[in-house]
Amino acid sequence: MLPPEVQRDAALAHVGVAVHDLASAVAFYRDVLGLTPGAPQASDGAAIIALKAGGASVELLASKDPASPIGRYLARHGPGIHHLCFRVPDLDFALARCRAAGFRLIDATPRPGADGHRIAFVHPKATAGILLELSD
Repeated sequence: MLPPEVQRDAALAHVGVAVHDLASAVAFYRDVLGLTPGAPQASDGAAIIALKAGGASVELLASKDPASPIGRYLARHGPGIHHLCFRVPDLDFALARCRAAGFRLIDATPRPGADGHRIAFVHPKATAGILLELSD
């Protein structure tokens, strides 16, 4: 569990879903659920399309490179939920608290993510098996 200081003002930003076929996945969310896809983006070797769903988004992630994190994930696990992203009021503080509490981080320092946000991932072994992305 993350320390209360990190949780206090955190909000679900998006659910990252790894997909093989971005166009087919977008079609379902758009045509069946009525969600509006945002502009395509790229980050970390993935093509990304976000669809707003209430106060959060579904972020569809397709591999542009088999050696990318999403490419490796799809090869090992197939399509499905890849991660949960929480927006935190102070990413540097959240990471410092994670380190102080002994949580294993994938990113020791924030790096650029989609939409110009800084991001960092917390290892699934620290979070009951769920890859967590923290974002500012």
